[in-house]
Amino acid sequence: MKKLLVLLMGIALVLAIAACGSKDTKSAGSTTTPAASAAAGGQQVVLKATNFKFDQTEYRVKKGEPVTISLENAEGMHGASIKEFKINLDNSKKTATFTPDKAGSFPINCSIMCGTGHANMKTTLIVE
Repeated sequence: MKKLLVLLMGIALVLAIAACGSKDTKSAGSTTTPAASAAAGGQQVVLKATNFKFDQTEYRVKKGEPVTISLENAEGMHGASIKEFKINLDNSKKTATFTPDKAGSFPINCSIMCGTGHANMKTTLIVE
């Protein structure tokens, strides 16, 4: 029983370490737009995630206008969650569109356990 428990703990540790250590080759060489820009069909936000941080400390959008938010894992494997708008992005769902109906500052957190800096991997969506 103890051997099985130790084996399972070892596998869990390897998976947690590998989550931030893997490289997403699909995003190599791609460019991102700044936080939000006017585009056909609404505002665009690209969250570029690297190990334990997002590329910007805040992203600004306008209230009442559609927003398409995308996650780009430039380094490691991460997710993005905005609880107030029920947004949860990861490698299986990299894009979501929503219309923010309230102004304010809303935390964006990494939603995939990515290693030792996971708890500090945060940014903010500011709806004006």
